[in-house]
Amino acid sequence: MEMRGTVYGVIKDPLGALVANAKVELLNNKHVVVAETIAGPDGSFRLSVPTSGRYGLRSSATTFAPTLTPSLFLSAKESTKFDITLSTPTLTQQVTVLATGTPTPLAQIAAPITVLTSSQFPHANDIQEPLRYVPGAQVTQTGQAGGTTGLSLRGGATNTSKVLIDGVPVNDIGGATEFANIATTGIGRLEVLRAPNSALYGSDALAGVVQLTSKRGTTPLPQLDYSAEGGNFSSYRQEAALSGAAHALDYFADFGRQDTHNSIPGNAFHNATFAGNAGYQLNATTDVRFTYRHLAASGGKPNAYLLYGIADAAGSKEQDQVVSGVLNQQTTPRWHNLLRYGSLRLNYEYSDYAPTGIPLLNSNGTVKYYLGAPVTIRGANGYSVSGQAIFQRPTTTFPNFSTNHTSRDFVYAQSDFRLDAHTLFLGGFKYEAERGSSASTGSPTGYADRGNYSYVMEVQGDIRNRAYYTVGTGLEKNGVYGFAATPRASLGYYLVRPGGDAFLSGTKLHANFAKGIKEPSLYQQNNSLLALLAASAATSPLITQFNIGTVGPETSRSYDGGLDQEFARGRVRLGLTYFHNEYGNTLEFLSQTALISFGVPAAALPNVSGAYVNSLSYRAQGLETEIEAKLGKHLLARGGYTLLDAKVQNSFASSALKPVFNTAYNFGAIPIGASGPLKNNRPFRRARNSGYFGLQYTQSRFTAALNGTLVGYRDDSDFLSTDPNGKTSLLLPNQNLDGRYQRLEFTGDYHVTHRLTAYAEIQNLLSERYSEAFGYPALPLNFRAGFRVSIGGESWKLK
Repeated sequence: MEMRGTVYGVIKDPLGALVANAKVELLNNKHVVVAETIAGPDGSFRLSVPTSGRYGLRSSATTFAPTLTPSLFLSAKESTKFDITLSTPTLTQQVTVLATGTPTPLAQIAAPITVLTSSQFPHANDIQEPLRYVPGAQVTQTGQAGGTTGLSLRGGATNTSKVLIDGVPVNDIGGATEFANIATTGIGRLEVLRAPNSALYGSDALAGVVQLTSKRGTTPLPQLDYSAEGGNFSSYRQEAALSGAAHALDYFADFGRQDTHNSIPGNAFHNATFAGNAGYQLNATTDVRFTYRHLAASGGKPNAYLLYGIADAAGSKEQDQVVSGVLNQQTTPRWHNLLRYGSLRLNYEYSDYAPTGIPLLNSNGTVKYYLGAPVTIRGANGYSVSGQAIFQRPTTTFPNFSTNHTSRDFVYAQSDFRLDAHTLFLGGFKYEAERGSSASTGSPTGYADRGNYSYVMEVQGDIRNRAYYTVGTGLEKNGVYGFAATPRASLGYYLVRPGGDAFLSGTKLHANFAKGIKEPSLYQQNNSLLALLAASAATSPLITQFNIGTVGPETSRSYDGGLDQEFARGRVRLGLTYFHNEYGNTLEFLSQTALISFGVPAAALPNVSGAYVNSLSYRAQGLETEIEAKLGKHLLARGGYTLLDAKVQNSFASSALKPVFNTAYNFGAIPIGASGPLKNNRPFRRARNSGYFGLQYTQSRFTAALNGTLVGYRDDSDFLSTDPNGKTSLLLPNQNLDGRYQRLEFTGDYHVTHRLTAYAEIQNLLSERYSEAFGYPALPLNFRAGFRVSIGGESWKLK
């Protein structure tokens, strides 16, 4: 007898409770109902599949919004299990894997996660733009498009967040990520976890995790999307994407190119990115997916233009490649297995082509320094200095090049087993091979070759669909610092369930605890005390004599707790969270004098001018608030505010041990950290007050949005510790050196036809003059306008 295919599963609400008597419909690619049924008292359903193909499931029930699943391939000869989570007005039906490692509705997660889809940042060029609208996140860019950009989560440093693209870590060795070069090309989803998760993701997940997921093809016939835009500062961008889903295959390919001259001389920027994603359903229980991403970016590096008044004749080039392959297998209805291979190649080159500046001559006619133009440098704290800064030194060899190459390959295996409807166990193993090299003109090449092993064990579940927990730990053996354990625990409890007709609902208490770790960068490893002593036969015996060990992992300990509350029948959601993070054993460079103060015997330091050691610690605590509201049928509002209290607790760096004083001005009594923050002061470039807001108005043919980022004063340094006379006359006090700013942007779409859309975007709407990093001016008012055309897909009919 021929076996007939079916699709079966259970209907659940966002909290995982079973929903009885829900209507379930099977739709073909033309959204025609081909079968329907009513779920049983236990929420279960089963539908026959007439022919193999791609189908969608639509489900509806009283008090829930109709929910339509993405299209999936169903076989007419096999049975496929597919559970459905119904939607509510509270936006709690979104699913994430970031916090738990398995697909879990956000409503069942206590960890602080923000999920944004591409529809919420439709015209952003770079992924750093939507990151500005995440609670607890602060983006700092040194200048304009293409300028080095870092992300700080809840006061953590910019190299303390793990960044994943389709499950592949894209951090350089040591945690650094260049967000300026990550285009939105092909990105369909952005998730941000604002807490450590080294239990799942290992090193570098010290402050949080960012996950970027590629788009997938969904239409039964091929769809081509093309967009082109232009704007001021000689900016233009083009993007073309081809996608579709045929039988058991879905595919997506996207290429985008961005070019701009920016507003500063020598600061042109170019980015070309290709993204590909293909998936294939081998059978009802097994699927494979392959993703590929390649970027080529280049641009000028004019340096801190406001401090020198002259643009440097320098530039950078970067070519990166990210590859992943994933095998998913639902071995039994309760047992799931995953195997992932990932590959990363980062290639970066910085070039300083020629000496730049105004020559200052010695008495014999030789060049002593190349100076910047005469400038007056003003801080937001009211202090100012005037003069000419040393731009470059003639001892530097020109042209000067520095390169950095990173290769990472890993294999990750995960198995998760659902013991019952309320408990799931997860275990995983990862082997990671990291190789890197860095070199610069006149210096020896540094190398790194690390083999890292990590294990994860986790249990997650719920109690009566009201309390939700995740408890687990990671065990890592790193090629540099050895073994480290990273436990985490998360708990959420609903005092009042979401949904229903009550004005107040969805009252949720949540708390989290986690530890994180971060490995040293290639440069830090090669300039650690152990490496410097081992480099010479004369000093290597000192390693054993004075028991000099490797650098250890940088660590974090994080606590948070708070309340989520829904109002007005789920149309308004308010979140309030207190967090406390401790960052310890952080690496910093210590001079020979500082190493002795730290406790290293002077006899262990012959010919060692300085080295990296784990001596810095700081804490960051504060309060996050966020709100989302549906203000009627067409208007959506969201906003957030973060109060951050960050303080350096311990530091042995030269700036901390011996502050500098600028006696040439009337603020000479104020201690200054020339190259780093002083003890008990705030870490640089982290605002005490920051926030964001967004208003979006949508009609059938028109969409408009006004978004804003609000950032308060930040501590910083101008890093001009020596003037042409060997004095400190150009140093400014650190406190509140960076001014507050408001970054507003407006976007608008108009659907001329169902295939043609015109759009425009204006950034820095008030044309405010501000610097996110001191001395690096941001773009003034800039605008772009363009069109997008779609051909094929659902609307394309073959003759």
